[in-house]
Amino acid sequence: MTLLGKRILAVIPARGGSKSIPRKNLKKICGKSLIHHAADICKSLPWIDMAILSTDDEEMAAEGERAGLSVPFLRPSYLATDNASSIDMWKHAWLYSEKETGKVFDISILLEPTSPLRTSNDIEICLNKLIQDNHKSIATVSIVPAHYRPQKTLTIDKKGKIGFFLPPKDEYSRRQNIPTYYFRNGICYAITREKLIEENKILDETTFAMLIEREIVNIDEPFDLEIAEFIYKKL
Repeated sequence: MTLLGKRILAVIPARGGSKSIPRKNLKKICGKSLIHHAADICKSLPWIDMAILSTDDEEMAAEGERAGLSVPFLRPSYLATDNASSIDMWKHAWLYSEKETGKVFDISILLEPTSPLRTSNDIEICLNKLIQDNHKSIATVSIVPAHYRPQKTLTIDKKGKIGFFLPPKDEYSRRQNIPTYYFRNGICYAITREKLIEENKILDETTFAMLIEREIVNIDEPFDLEIAEFIYKKL
């Protein structure tokens, strides 16, 4: 089964190193690892032609296989450092998958395990938008809470005194007047082969932003796991 005639590759990135939460991608929410949650979304979408895990870690590779993902390689160490680029990691997974299968994939989606509150509908909307509106790349985004926006951001100097990241303005004393900003939430990146493989880009001024308006969590600190489990039970 294809989606609008396109061959689609799903890539789940899960390197072994993690500073804030050791072995983060193996942590569980409602009894399933973050890797397993991402795999379940792939299994719910029958038009995905291949779903692979890109990892440098044997334990995570085994978890990916248990969850039903293909793990055709262990990611090279140079693509698993803190400084390794997402572009290089994704291209490696894409080109390796094409060599392995002898097939060319038209589109790929990247599903970060650290954003476990995605739904299959999120991915369906992204892919249909990408294909039907002829976008080259799409990223899901969320709204930055008003109290985290640049107009409310403070600095602290060497003497411990407060400063302002931006010059204060009376009009921004009310959060309703502060402009809206967005952040990438990791729910889904969708991209064409031309954009990633040929142009060597993921995000630029042509990327379409798909807004996710419900509450989501990026797993970065241990407490995020508890928040995510609380929200997941309400989905």
